[in-house]
Amino acid sequence: MNKNTVLTWATFIMIFVGLALIALGAFRYDDVAGWGFASVGIGFFAIAWVFNALKGRV
Repeated sequence: MNKNTVLTWATFIMIFVGLALIALGAFRYDDVAGWGFASVGIGFFAIAWVFNALKGRV
């Protein structure tokens, strides 16, 4: 596996975990904790976006 493949897998894993955290915030926790889970999930999307932008540059 080269660096681009590692970044691709990292991007997919980050997107999956981000979706899982947003789903936990939306469906499992109805109180203030749900907002925390959803915001952390959005943060995972931001990091996945950075990983995707780094492909081909590293």
